Amino acid sequence: MTVTEQIVTIFIVALVTQLTRWIPFWVFRSSAHTPQYVNYLGRVLPPAIFGMLVVYCYKDLDFLSPSYGTPEILSGICVVVIQMLFKNMACSILLGTGLYILLIN
Repeated sequence: MTVTEQIVTIFIVALVTQLTRWIPFWVFRSSAHTPQYVNYLGRVLPPAIFGMLVVYCYKDLDFLSPSYGTPEILSGICVVVIQMLFKNMACSILLGTGLYILLIN
């Protein structure tokens, strides 16, 4: 890929990213009523996505390996406990990731 093609690709990706962030505000202006279906999706999709991420993270867990999945399970428990205690997603993710890195090394 030439430098010109790389610049054009970066520009197009940046433009499409911005458009996907602006379009909902253009379509659902404050004066317009947001459809109930959109409100429903905004309420149920975030927990569903997090559930899918958890399943995806644990899908390749090997209980027959020497560690028996201990680093993954302990890190997941750490994330849940930290989130319940402090209600800070960044803190729970960072501490859970840090614990996982410590346990696998």
